[in-house]
Amino acid sequence: MKPPLIVPTSTVSRNAVVLIATIAAGAAVYWLRDILTPLAMAIFLLIMIDGLKRWIEHRTPVPERWAGLSALIVVILGFLASIAIIVQGARGFFTQASEDTVLLGPRLDQILADTYRLFDMPGAPTASELIGRIDVSTYFATVAMQAQGAVTGAIFVMIYLGFLMASQSGFRRKLVGMFPDRGSRSEAMGVFQRVRGGVEGYLWVQAVTGVLICAVAWVLMRAVGLQNAEFWTFVIFVVGFIPVLGGAVAGLAPPLAALVQFESYWPALILLIGLQAILFISGNFLQPRMQGDNQNIDPVVVLLSLALWGHLWGVVGMFLSTPLAVMAMAVLAEFKGSRWMAILLSGDGEPYADEDDSPPPKARRGRVNPPQSTGG
Repeated sequence: MKPPLIVPTSTVSRNAVVLIATIAAGAAVYWLRDILTPLAMAIFLLIMIDGLKRWIEHRTPVPERWAGLSALIVVILGFLASIAIIVQGARGFFTQASEDTVLLGPRLDQILADTYRLFDMPGAPTASELIGRIDVSTYFATVAMQAQGAVTGAIFVMIYLGFLMASQSGFRRKLVGMFPDRGSRSEAMGVFQRVRGGVEGYLWVQAVTGVLICAVAWVLMRAVGLQNAEFWTFVIFVVGFIPVLGGAVAGLAPPLAALVQFESYWPALILLIGLQAILFISGNFLQPRMQGDNQNIDPVVVLLSLALWGHLWGVVGMFLSTPLAVMAMAVLAEFKGSRWMAILLSGDGEPYADEDDSPPPKARRGRVNPPQSTGG
């Protein structure tokens, strides 16, 4: 019989401490989610502002002193406009649905009857029978609470963002105080640059591909005459930042709306095939070419991160799941004891994008890798 492996006591103790700390941190993240979610979103917006500022400095004639203000205005207005568009679009959608209630019932009855007939199933229920089994008031109350929470969360995000920007001026002095040694300070800055580059790369790829998808989707929806096409276009852009689930919502929500709006099934079928084709081309050809090695994350890790942060922080956690995974891999790769976790998180076993050409690990840690995405 093969003798068992003897693990040093120090390693066992260290792993036990890491496990306990991970469990405690996860519990704290869950219990303090009402405080941490707006803070995480504010940090996310701060990274966006910083990346946009540097892009404006390098690619536009705007003076350097005005680049930061321009980036701040663009990001804040975009964030507030996103919330306003979603709220107004959702209100218009529900208003239209309430006005068409007289026509909606018979249309749903027809859809149910055709579906049962397609599968040769007798006794198709009516829409009123199905709706009678659902506690509609509870769902509307939940939606109202979610909308109120979104508005309140947006206010706290703006407050956190203001304080984070005010504290930026002292960041370098804090860094010097934390890392008096120049080499350690260079390593810390390297970690920060890699985290920032990964998040900015993710934002850039999702934003560019999202705009392309939305442009084609808007033309397709307007061609078939779908109501609230602009609202659905914006929904497709926003959910594009949520991995896996975003593509499902973008590809199925407009066809379902068309299924209810039109008497014929052809508009819904055209939207379903067209949107699925757009998402397939983007996911298999455009995004991989744009990402390159910048997002070297295993697809299973992306899915697990989505499930974990979605459970802990809800929709905000889903939105931030991939950037948080990128951050975790960049930080874990810097320490000898945790580098194995970064290797597991990576897509090809090399947490650094330039592993083959890079100098030895100790020298490479101080190197700043400029994000390829911000140059697009």
